[in-house]
Amino acid sequence: MKIKKLLISQPAPADLEKSPYRNLINKHKVDITFFKFFEVVGIPASEFRKTRIHISEYTAIIFNSKNAIDHFFRMLKELRETISEDMKFFCSTEAIALYLQNYIQYRKRKVFFGNQYFSDLLEVMGKHRDEKFLFPCSDEKQTEYTKALDKAKFKYTKAPMYTSAPKDLTKFKLEDFDAIALFSPIGVRSLVKSFPNVKERNIIIAAFGTSTHASLKEQGIKLTIGAPTQTAPSMAMAIENYIMGKEQGAVIASKGEMMKHGVKNTITTAAPKKAKPVIANKEIYKQRMEEKKAQAAARRAARAAEKARKEAEAAKKEKEAAKEAAKLAAKEVTKATPKATPKVAPKTAPKVAAKAAATKRSAPAEKKTAKKKA
Repeated sequence: MKIKKLLISQPAPADLEKSPYRNLINKHKVDITFFKFFEVVGIPASEFRKTRIHISEYTAIIFNSKNAIDHFFRMLKELRETISEDMKFFCSTEAIALYLQNYIQYRKRKVFFGNQYFSDLLEVMGKHRDEKFLFPCSDEKQTEYTKALDKAKFKYTKAPMYTSAPKDLTKFKLEDFDAIALFSPIGVRSLVKSFPNVKERNIIIAAFGTSTHASLKEQGIKLTIGAPTQTAPSMAMAIENYIMGKEQGAVIASKGEMMKHGVKNTITTAAPKKAKPVIANKEIYKQRMEEKKAQAAARRAARAAEKARKEAEAAKKEKEAAKEAAKLAAKEVTKATPKATPKVAPKTAPKVAAKAAATKRSAPAEKKTAKKKA
């Protein structure tokens, strides 16, 4: 069956020409309609208070999506709470870590992230097990992320801050589309809510991820195009292979979903030959991490040198100030000390007394001489 009109349950990409769907549009002339099947709604602060979770009591935050970041800082504002400057942030990918710059001053020494999957982040978190973790998330009872955290035996607190609400899709007519692409269980629930008889319709269903496939199975809906596979790691490639008549490969689970089920490999159909592992990205990642470590070490050395220089200058100034204070104190002591009256030596005292007596005896004779002259 050919696909000429496709409904994708995601918002339209910012630049369609750079998106993975450009080949479907340009090469295969597929008319694509983008529409997100659900919306994320924040849980009010009044409801969150009932959980008795005090954000300021935690030392580390786990983020697995941009929605989690947005609603975490929204909740902080509504609760009028503040977080310590020593708070650590653990993000599932670098893109999510960089998104933090919208709310905080980005500091690499306090922001940690995994390579690609949530399980990569758990390896990073393993070096910080003493932290008190808070996990802002949706109100779903259990997800692959919480299962992974439980299996890895991390001590954390789940903090529901938002919920996913299905949108009304009745403005669309299913007969206008040849295929629908779904990416999450909430997308499946939204489709079934708006079109309860969708499984009876002659429409191709494409789905990404084993959790989405499981949700379709629960609803009794046939899956025609599954992704990811060894030959089609993206939904766009899987649909293009179907249009070109290529054989559908075995659907594989992502690394995070493998951890969710607690198995080394999860396959929904017959397993193909094991592909050779691709290590190019890992090597690039390791190289980048080494470069970042070297840059961080250089910055620490520069800060230490600057600190030592400032301390030396401060010590020199203190020494000079102490010298000046000592000089001033010496001057004040000199001014305050009175001049001593010289004492007559004991040996010369009799001579002085004899001279004084002689002076008294000669005084009357001098008076008589003065009268005669007169």
